[in-house]
Amino acid sequence: MQNNTEFKAVKNFIVRNYKHFNAAVVIDAAQAWVDHLKKGNKMFFTMAGAMSTAEMGISLAEMIRQGKIHAITCTGANLEEDIFNLVAHTHYKRVPHYRQLSPEEEVDLLDNHMNRVTDTCIPEGEAIRRLEKHVLEFWKKADKEKQRFFPHEFFYTVLRSGVLKQYYEIDPKNSWLLAACEKNLPIFVPGWEDSTLGNIFVAHVRKGDLSNFQIMKSGPEYMNELISWYQENTQKNSVGFFQIGGGIAGDFPICVVPLIQQDLETDCKVWGYFCQISDSTTSYGSYSGAVPNEKITWGKLGVDTPRFIIESDATIVAPLVFAYVLASE
Repeated sequence: MQNNTEFKAVKNFIVRNYKHFNAAVVIDAAQAWVDHLKKGNKMFFTMAGAMSTAEMGISLAEMIRQGKIHAITCTGANLEEDIFNLVAHTHYKRVPHYRQLSPEEEVDLLDNHMNRVTDTCIPEGEAIRRLEKHVLEFWKKADKEKQRFFPHEFFYTVLRSGVLKQYYEIDPKNSWLLAACEKNLPIFVPGWEDSTLGNIFVAHVRKGDLSNFQIMKSGPEYMNELISWYQENTQKNSVGFFQIGGGIAGDFPICVVPLIQQDLETDCKVWGYFCQISDSTTSYGSYSGAVPNEKITWGKLGVDTPRFIIESDATIVAPLVFAYVLASE
């Protein structure tokens, strides 16, 4: 556990300086998170974008270890990119002038097997292929034994086996997936096939290295698991919802409430807290830019649900919110 002195220093800075507009909402949302947990409630965290490559794990892992987050939905990219960073960090290449790159320079990165994510290039050999080599063995084992697992369960198994420890290039305490693995945190990964390892999995089935797709549990099965988790954790208290970005990582899990109430025709609590960090502007039909009130009409939030939207860059704002929460007793 990190020394809370640094978190308290950040919290004090925020309280002193963040007085208005999006800055003020940072404090309001963070304090509401603290208040929500003090009542014995839990927090559900969703993550879109390339937050793992942005090294969100430095602060997110500590939130998991200290019990401030109780379940996660993320994209397949965020799931795998935390491990990529764990095993290949020193091979990454930063391109601070990425806005000025010519198409020819982009081709040069491609030819050198450096996959660019904004200003950061993920090395194919040391990150992607290194992980593929080991996870494929666990896919083959499940195939041979006719077993089925969720994508995150395969990653948990790989991490627990210790085969990746020889490659660790960051302090393991800064890996959010390792922290989640140690707590056996529930993770839900809708649309996992829209990821590098998801593509690679399909390729191995098509090439005959794996006999079929059935070893990998699917999105609807994730939703079924989420229903059970949500019902179990809202029996006595409520669950809050903290969202980074939009898209499937946010929309998939928040829909569990109307699914239970309207489709299963079973009573359940609505989400007990809601906050989204997004740089998407409100526009016609935009989910990512939709204001929280819209979710009331879909039966996801209630009239009294504390709800916030912080219109900013999550790579800047989320660590500040986390520091505030971690500094609060």
